[in-house]
Amino acid sequence: MKKTICITLMLALLVVSCVGVFGGCQNDDPDHIKLIEVTHSVFYAPLYVALDGGYFEEEGLTIELTNGGGADKCMTSVIAGQSDIGLMGPEAAIYIYNEGRSDYPVIFGQLTKKDGSFLMARTDMPDFQWTDIAGKEVIGGRKGGVPAMALEYAIKKAGLIDGRDYTMNYDVQYDLIGPAFEGGTGDFCTMFEPAASNMQKAGSGYIVASVGQQAGDMPFTAFMATQSYIAEHREQVDKFVRAIIKAMDFVNTSSAEDIAKVLAPSFDGTDLATLANSIQAYKDIGAYSTTPVMAKEDFELLQDVIIDAGVMTKRADFDKLVNNSIAEALLAQ
Repeated sequence: MKKTICITLMLALLVVSCVGVFGGCQNDDPDHIKLIEVTHSVFYAPLYVALDGGYFEEEGLTIELTNGGGADKCMTSVIAGQSDIGLMGPEAAIYIYNEGRSDYPVIFGQLTKKDGSFLMARTDMPDFQWTDIAGKEVIGGRKGGVPAMALEYAIKKAGLIDGRDYTMNYDVQYDLIGPAFEGGTGDFCTMFEPAASNMQKAGSGYIVASVGQQAGDMPFTAFMATQSYIAEHREQVDKFVRAIIKAMDFVNTSSAEDIAKVLAPSFDGTDLATLANSIQAYKDIGAYSTTPVMAKEDFELLQDVIIDAGVMTKRADFDKLVNNSIAEALLAQ
């Protein structure tokens, strides 16, 4: 399975690299940063606060944000030079590092410290226990992705093993999980906020548990860029991280209602009450990082989860793959 994941990713990199070469992807303005996010969710509240609250603008940065629809696609874009910075699960960087690429992406800022997905059931289950998954099918997302592995880890903590006690469906593309579930696939699925609350409001799914609360702390999403980009644009990366630190402080010291008002422009069509409820749900489980600095023990736990899932056997070197010095220097100012 590990070999299949790596081959698929490398083929995608080759295709997109060709597109980048002939498509003219170069950006002449160093303060214009092309940022790609793995999905669009209030789970990444500090990012949208930095955008809509003017923190990036204060640093003189213009952010061009795009949605990658999955960590594999985000990493492809970053490696190919179509995006400058990627927000995705650290596992994407681990896979590339373990393949031996010279200009591998480096993680320079953690954004969330728990899985941000919520387990959705077809009926309301107020007394849900994780053992209720026994004999059922769960849509887990892409094999090798942190959401799928964290979900499998959470279920395993309840004593259930995939393939023996329940069935994990890895065949549904990450950004199509909602439509697939609503179309009749699976007994359970996972959704991020505010999609989870919107699904529940529509009566097509019910929030029954937090995957992050069950799985525990791990570096779930982080900012990363190639070594060459960081070296050539260190001033811009410093500005970027400084804006994120300010936004993190705001998110961790403000009410969900106040945060919702700031990031509302990034969620056009979602009412403030839903946004506030979603933000509070993430606050309640301690999902938002209080610092961009990634703890080595949390990174190693993530690697334990990946290895336990059978996706890889080789561990990545934390000291080479994670650069905490940028955030540490800014925090010390």
